[in-house]
Amino acid sequence: MTTVDPPAPARSTAAGLLLAAGAGSRMGMPKALVHDERGSWLRRGVEVLREGGCDPVVVVLGAAPEAADLLDGVATVVVAQEWAEGMGASLRAGLAALSGLGSDVPSVVVSLVDLPDLVPDVVARVVGGAGAAAGTLARAAYDGVPGHPVLLGRDHWAGVAAAATGDRGARDYLAAADVVLVECGDLASGRDVDSR
Repeated sequence: MTTVDPPAPARSTAAGLLLAAGAGSRMGMPKALVHDERGSWLRRGVEVLREGGCDPVVVVLGAAPEAADLLDGVATVVVAQEWAEGMGASLRAGLAALSGLGSDVPSVVVSLVDLPDLVPDVVARVVGGAGAAAGTLARAAYDGVPGHPVLLGRDHWAGVAAAATGDRGARDYLAAADVVLVECGDLASGRDVDSR
């Protein structure tokens, strides 16, 4: 892994992919339906990607497909039919949807719906620190610990999809690759609320 110093936030040329298919069994409801004092996690996740410069944004739903109503057309919604298999199924569904958008999407920033303290500057920094080229792999780090969001250049999508099984998502693929770590601990905690 390569680590880069935090650059000034830059605007992205990447697509955004928000994974929100989980049942949220530890939370008592599907993650796509969770609200807190600042509103819907789903809406906020889309806004963070958009404000970080991602366009288009694709949201993957599963346990609560009705959550699409919360988005009012601000994102493309894909329902992962095999969502119960874990994050890998959601990631595969999202990458397949993005692949269908054509070759003008060079990379995607993948985020999770259960990162409520994520801010747009983290998204912009990850893309700005690594670039949004088709061959790039990068991820946010928080005090040196790799986290989300993750930037996947298009050249890696097929490999990531093939490796994405269960709840591991892209973890195994990224562990075997040269990934640029972009320090973002000054902007957010990177805490996954459902990792308890």
